[in-house]
Amino acid sequence: MANEVKQPLAGLKVLDLSQIMAGPYCTMVLADLGAEVIKVEKPGSGDDSREMGPYVNGESTCFAQINRNKMGISLNLKHPDARNIVYDMVRWADVVVENYRVGVTRSLGLDYDTLSAINPRLVYCSISGYGQTGPYAGKGGFDLVAQGMTGIMSMTGEAGGRPLKSGIAIYDIGAGLTACYAILAACLHQRQTGEGQHIDISLAECGLPWFIWEAAAYFAEGTVPQATGSRHRVSAPYQAFQTGDGYIIIGAANQRTWEKLCADVLGRPEWITDPRFATNSDRMANIEVLESLLEAEFAKADAATWIQRCETAGVPCGPINDFGQAVNDPHYAARGMIQELDHPRLGRMKTIGIPTHFSHTPGLVRTAAPLHGQHTDEVLERFGVDAARRAQLREAGAIQ
Repeated sequence: MANEVKQPLAGLKVLDLSQIMAGPYCTMVLADLGAEVIKVEKPGSGDDSREMGPYVNGESTCFAQINRNKMGISLNLKHPDARNIVYDMVRWADVVVENYRVGVTRSLGLDYDTLSAINPRLVYCSISGYGQTGPYAGKGGFDLVAQGMTGIMSMTGEAGGRPLKSGIAIYDIGAGLTACYAILAACLHQRQTGEGQHIDISLAECGLPWFIWEAAAYFAEGTVPQATGSRHRVSAPYQAFQTGDGYIIIGAANQRTWEKLCADVLGRPEWITDPRFATNSDRMANIEVLESLLEAEFAKADAATWIQRCETAGVPCGPINDFGQAVNDPHYAARGMIQELDHPRLGRMKTIGIPTHFSHTPGLVRTAAPLHGQHTDEVLERFGVDAARRAQLREAGAIQ
């Protein structure tokens, strides 16, 4: 049986107090790798992502994509009886993940100081817009604002054009992934020493370490990166080119592949010794001319022809797919990157698979995202709350 497969995070217990994307993405990754995740949602509407369409049979497909492999309960965290239930769950948990605005968990009595007093082993991860300290700590944070603040929008798009965001919520996902590896590092420390700690993750910070080439240029010579379209900042030709029927990506990022592109793909060996293009630095200095010459050649055939020629010559190349083409690519199917599972309302649904492929302890897509409050009774009974008491809690508005 699939559920009998040993997973790398089997036995890790996670209490998920987060919502929308950054926190739930983090806990989904942990759950995919075998952690037991109990997700807490507020009564009424639940996680705010449940209000994001598209909908199938009244159920948010956005929520369903990012909350698989979790159990879901509904607690009114403003109610003292619900908080007491959370305290019992904290005694059980190895990890708590939350992404409230700074100060909210303290007002609810769910902050790190309070919960670590209950469980000193607790790894408590806070994901916020700007972090728990600093002059912006009290501000609400959003992916798009982080993209603007960190500079990525100023260097995305074509030169002289409007600033453009990334096509996906790159900072929300980035914060979730950053939280994942931070949590796992803290859990190693926890298991070695018995000591928990507070992890502070900021959307506005998580992406700064990704600016490797940009930081190299800025810190060395003060160069502020500008929008360059699809061009690479330090390698050429390494970008998108228009062919006779669409665009392709060419990755001739070193001298060997550049020479193969000229001689074996394009039939223009004279460019190898052309002083304008002799070295990568020369090609970068003359990128406008180089781009014009290359596109004139690529216009002579269709994308499929050029991709085939590049593959034969060993020049990195590929199509520019839309999302539909990407997820229907047979390579992803062969690698298990498109999974199917049964959801109680959505029916048979597809979801993106797990990109970490372990030889002995694979991740698994085991269960669909929970309906709102689906496991409330099951989980509360596990923590000693019997049916009579649950009825009282429902009447009092502490649970749903």
